[in-house]
Amino acid sequence: MVDLVGGCRAFVSVSETGSFTAGAALARIPQPVASRRIAALERHFGERLFDRSTRRAALTPFGREMLPAARRLVELAESMEHDAKRARLRPVRVAVPATCGVRELAELAAEARALEVHLEFRAAGPGERAELVRTSEVRVALTAVPAEEGVWSVPLGVAAAELPPGRAVFLETLRTGRSAGPRRRVWIQPEDDVPHVRDRLLRIRDAVGLSPSQVSVAPSLTAAVAEAYATPDLLLCSAAQAEELGLPWRRTGELVLARGFGVAAASGEDTDRLRTTLREAVGRCLGAER
Repeated sequence: MVDLVGGCRAFVSVSETGSFTAGAALARIPQPVASRRIAALERHFGERLFDRSTRRAALTPFGREMLPAARRLVELAESMEHDAKRARLRPVRVAVPATCGVRELAELAAEARALEVHLEFRAAGPGERAELVRTSEVRVALTAVPAEEGVWSVPLGVAAAELPPGRAVFLETLRTGRSAGPRRRVWIQPEDDVPHVRDRLLRIRDAVGLSPSQVSVAPSLTAAVAEAYATPDLLLCSAAQAEELGLPWRRTGELVLARGFGVAAASGEDTDRLRTTLREAVGRCLGAER
């Protein structure tokens, strides 16, 4: 099958320079390639485009008739290539948890850039991220799912300015009367205000006899962290978050809690890219176990 675009590009270049050698250089191809492509065009059309009896590459009457259409085809092909390049560079908007750190997101974006994928991030709450995909405000979202169903799993524990020694913190030790001082609370940050995390923690709260106010959802991550800094209260968070915040961290003793994350996307290609090629980099952003 004849390469019409490549042949027309060589045809136009040679016609503009009047030379097969100079035309090939203009088209950025070797001279023999230019000659073969033009010869293939001539066979395809059944007519000569150039009069080869002269030293210059002179157009035949048929060649002069075909030149305007050839120019239009070359211009259209160049326009398409330009549009394709712009489309590749258009950012892929990704809805991510507000818990993702700037450095980790920047590293993910840099790794994607090496694959000619330009990522742009939008922080949003767990209930909002999938909706952003549905309304086409983003192309991809990292969604909150039960840990056992997720692509990534992030173990949760508690962090505080001061924690007792040991490998875990048992919530029953927060019961009124078990220790001196003000009643300590556990703050759930907005990212964990989802049934598979919040409801399990509330059930344990009730089972070990804590008061309802001792496990509460904070209005924002900043507010929850401020309580952990300023009071004896505990913050439900991942180990990576606790390290970033400079707080000691322990797992909870009565139950195993974890965030789970999946991918919702408008296209299967975007889903596969995050789940496979960029899986480790995404996991670092989420604080997932390696």
